[in-house]
Amino acid sequence: MRAVVTGGAGFIGSHLCERLLREGHEVVCVDNFATSGTGNVEHLGAERNFQLYEVDVTQGLDVPGPVDAVFHLASPASPADYLRLPLETLRTGSAGTWHALDLAAAKGARFLLASTSESYGDPLVHPQPESYWGHVNPVGPRSVYDEAKRFGEALTTAYRRHRGVDAKIVRIFNTFGPRMRADDGRAIPTFVGQALRGQPITVSGDGSQTRSLCYVDDLVDGLLRMLASDHGGPVNLGNPHEVSMLELAEWIRKLTRTTSEITLIPRPEDDPERRRPDITLARRLLDWEPTTPVEQGLRNIITDFRTRLVFGDFDERRNRTVPSPLTASARP
Repeated sequence: MRAVVTGGAGFIGSHLCERLLREGHEVVCVDNFATSGTGNVEHLGAERNFQLYEVDVTQGLDVPGPVDAVFHLASPASPADYLRLPLETLRTGSAGTWHALDLAAAKGARFLLASTSESYGDPLVHPQPESYWGHVNPVGPRSVYDEAKRFGEALTTAYRRHRGVDAKIVRIFNTFGPRMRADDGRAIPTFVGQALRGQPITVSGDGSQTRSLCYVDDLVDGLLRMLASDHGGPVNLGNPHEVSMLELAEWIRKLTRTTSEITLIPRPEDDPERRRPDITLARRLLDWEPTTPVEQGLRNIITDFRTRLVFGDFDERRNRTVPSPLTASARP
């Protein structure tokens, strides 16, 4: 198949592109590099079935030739990014999703929206099933991301119902693995980066808040299973293994063998108290559940960060403005 991946140079997007190529598919990767660099996909440049274009999907998305699938992953995804780019985040979730859906409709392609567990906000139901409508503050600082994704879900559903697009929605819970940015503000890359540098590991609040951690390879497998299914979603994709942030910090201290101390810092506004997916639907419809132990995933990201630190490639921001022979200034 020929697949378009928006946000394909990002953390999850680059792993998805890699998996698609490994399975023999053709990949058109588009990204505006607002929160990523070309470094995540440079190793794919020699692949004859891989094309990379610098495209802002909020301005339109036109891909010549046949397209069989559109994976819409484009969006700032970490608090550090969407708080820095609030209007861009809202525009990507609205206009960007609209343009990606228009492409799928024009090409008769399957469409998959990468939505988020943030659709549930600070949930009052635990664990969170897809039937739960959420507890979201529509005017809080996180609303630019939460509401952008919720609008994207509504738009995707409308295209499925009224325009006949074979459109699907997944809600992605906390995902981690190699190629995460050390400065993206999420817990695991923050804790790992601090531990490897010998800096204090900063845990917000009292550290009792929980997240459920899914390794990126498992998540990508879920995306492909969802695309191939006949179900429109939404379907939760995540690991039910729930851990507190204080426990996570201690775990990373142990695995990195650091002498870093754990320091408590003020907790961000609207930071969810608990987060854990109910994946009953994914198990039944997709025959999917995570298989990578969290500790193995943590060891993998620690190795990745340690290698990048040794080779001076720890600050991915340098890639954002560096021209690459892989990047075309024109749209595909």
